[in-house]
Amino acid sequence: MKNKEFKIGVIISTYNNPAWLEKVLWGYLNQTVLADEIIIADDGSGPETRNLIEAYSDKLPLKHVWYEDNGFQKTKILNKAIVSSSSDYLIFTDQDCIPRKDFIETHRNYAQEKYFLSGGYFKLPMPISSLITEKDIERGNAFDFSWLHSKGLKYSFKCTKLTKNSSFSSFMNAITPAKASWNGCNSSCWKKDILQVNGFNEEMQYGGEDREFGERLNNLGLKSKQIRYSAIAIHLDHKRPYRNTEAIKKNEAIRKITRKNKIIRTEKGIDVSSSK
Repeated sequence: MKNKEFKIGVIISTYNNPAWLEKVLWGYLNQTVLADEIIIADDGSGPETRNLIEAYSDKLPLKHVWYEDNGFQKTKILNKAIVSSSSDYLIFTDQDCIPRKDFIETHRNYAQEKYFLSGGYFKLPMPISSLITEKDIERGNAFDFSWLHSKGLKYSFKCTKLTKNSSFSSFMNAITPAKASWNGCNSSCWKKDILQVNGFNEEMQYGGEDREFGERLNNLGLKSKQIRYSAIAIHLDHKRPYRNTEAIKKNEAIRKITRKNKIIRTEKGIDVSSSK
């Protein structure tokens, strides 16, 4: 089913994990509403990722945007992906987040002028992350608590995210104490709004760079809408070698300035990226 009202693009950030990226692509093969384009924002992966994308290019509307490997440069490759997109509305996610079949449809249905959408993920342990197959995604097993429990997942309150009931999801979205912030794993907004804030701040590395982007959208006048119980993605486990304490502190300082001065447009964003 194709969306006829406005073009929807999905931007998936990735870096040297083709095994997880392939599982994510399986998720997009089974959507009730298909993306008009899927842009792989590749922060310097090797040839295995390129080969994977080429292998799926006849099944999905893929576009590969690549930036030379030089450390964590997610903000730069995201800006490059935004510029390359031709869609009206953009969903942002990661190589480790498999979308439930109604993921794009949910973002489309909740999309609203002067808002951005704030989703989250349901985290899986490594053993279950590894065993999920294409059939498990196609059949919906990977999003079903009973099946996951049979594979060793322990129950916690967070498992309520997997409850597929619209009334329950709406209720939980309304009462959750989690702030409706911009989460890079599962958020969306209109491209025109992204351009007004000049995209992501390329001065920032890992640790709050997505939140700062959302804060500038708020400064622009956008409100955020909570959909963490409606737009479901399961998160595949992985290590985070790119975590850097100094970078996180620097990002916190930038965010503080953004909030205090109500900055809307970053000086080191799309305009800078496009001129390179």
